[in-house]
Amino acid sequence: MFEITFLGTAASTPSIDRGLSSLIVRAGKFRFLVDCGEGTQRQLLKSGVGYRKLSHVLLTHAHLDHILGLPGLVSTLALLDAGTDEPIKLVGSAGTLRLTRALMQGVWPGTRPMQSFSYQEQKPGVVFTTDGFTVRSFKVQHSETDSLAYVFQSDPRRHLVPELLEEMGVPRGPERARLARGQPLILPDGRAIQPDDVTTELTPGTKLVVVGDCGDTTEIVAEAMGADGLVIESTFVGRDARLARERGHLTARAAGELARDANVKQLVLTHLSGRYSPEDVLADAREVFANVSLAHDFLTFEV
Repeated sequence: MFEITFLGTAASTPSIDRGLSSLIVRAGKFRFLVDCGEGTQRQLLKSGVGYRKLSHVLLTHAHLDHILGLPGLVSTLALLDAGTDEPIKLVGSAGTLRLTRALMQGVWPGTRPMQSFSYQEQKPGVVFTTDGFTVRSFKVQHSETDSLAYVFQSDPRRHLVPELLEEMGVPRGPERARLARGQPLILPDGRAIQPDDVTTELTPGTKLVVVGDCGDTTEIVAEAMGADGLVIESTFVGRDARLARERGHLTARAAGELARDANVKQLVLTHLSGRYSPEDVLADAREVFANVSLAHDFLTFEV
């Protein structure tokens, strides 16, 4: 299971109600910040998520509305000594990190902030893996940027079948937990119980796809296929499709078409422009995909 909290949902410039692009994904003990627009550190506090346990900052691209909050966040972590024991990893493509380094060096010329962090130059592929889930990246087309999107995928799993457990006399407690982990069990009477004897077929794990700014969805369909949740921008609506193409962004309808074509279960739209009402954005997407909602700052949902 992944829990997502939106910290900033505005397109390009903040508004009274919406901060700049940022969200956090919680997976077990890990916290992944996706993008860090101006004001993100305040949004972290106001959301109740806070700074602790932050392990990675996953950058989609290096436009300022997605990275300008980094120096302030890193500086505050140093002052409060609120980071993790391990250096926070700033993850992005080569092009994104080149511009991010320039920003950080402009704030701390010739030095580094006290808070320890490291850069992880990322190509499409595995970003992070641990027992239970994997994070990977894939390329996204957005103007002239070197952009990435991120997939959070929990491991495939089997489910215990209570009727079979009872039939075979497997007691409740650690014995069943052992089987759930895929480990065989020897009962007191000497019988060997294999996990396959008392579990369902292997089922896919939960899949969450987070896409920042993008202007074309052609290559995203395969990456998002069957996702339980898709978070993606919708800066424009269909009547302004030409403007969206010129600026390297999506319409809400295009996001809906992607969700439909990729057989996504739930679509959440973010990077929202103040030029449109929420009703207009939703209507545009719902012409082609029903299960869609709009993000707002501090919205939390689970997949």
